[in-house]
Amino acid sequence: MGLFGLFNKKNCSICGGEIGLLGNRKLEDGNLCKACAKKLSPWFSDRRKSTVDQIREQLKYREENQAAVAAFHTTVSLGDFWKLLVDEDANKFLVTRGSSLAAENPDVLDFSQITGVDFNINEDQDEVMDERPNGESVSFSPPRYNYSYDFEIVIRVNHPYFDEMRFQLNGSSVCTTQSAVIAVRKPDPHRSSAYTKYEEMGDEIVSLLREGRRHTREAAAAAAAPKAARVCPACGASTTPGADGRCEFCGTPLV
Repeated sequence: MGLFGLFNKKNCSICGGEIGLLGNRKLEDGNLCKACAKKLSPWFSDRRKSTVDQIREQLKYREENQAAVAAFHTTVSLGDFWKLLVDEDANKFLVTRGSSLAAENPDVLDFSQITGVDFNINEDQDEVMDERPNGESVSFSPPRYNYSYDFEIVIRVNHPYFDEMRFQLNGSSVCTTQSAVIAVRKPDPHRSSAYTKYEEMGDEIVSLLREGRRHTREAAAAAAAPKAARVCPACGASTTPGADGRCEFCGTPLV
């Protein structure tokens, strides 16, 4: 028996297609091919704990999300590597890394689904070594370091398939180097225009998302609040305006 004969052929529990060698994505009670797995949300991480029925439900949602992507009208775009796109008119947002929204099908969320937003500036420190003629690497005295910075946004959300969207604004790290003359002092990263750019971008994203969340929740609370009765100027009836703002008896707009 050849080596490949040791492996039993498997079929995708979703599309029924044959799964190639090393192409299986295990589910709790079935198997998933790479093509079907690619259709899942990029923020989804519980595939192994999901049943076939749960994956089918998510793929149905992902198909419906394509209509939301098609209707999405970008009014704000922030970020270089991953991008936050906002549709201010519809109070919706998405996060994408691709150039074609239709092909990528990024999840479209409402501002009201946001539960929190964090902006992290992650610093990494690497010691600069003195390379001796004999090939030995030794520390400078005092030690010198290179510093690199990455700018990360974490959006916590109320969503059935994921609870956070974590992405990096910069495509490559912003680096600063400690000077040999003032090696005892850590360089100020704010002297870098790239550092300042991403710091301001991160602050803007946090402010935009928090304000959007506040606005949509206040609007929802106002819409749900009991409406006060008014006297209709047309028919004289005491009426409570409906959702369309009209008299419930004669239909006159109550502005």
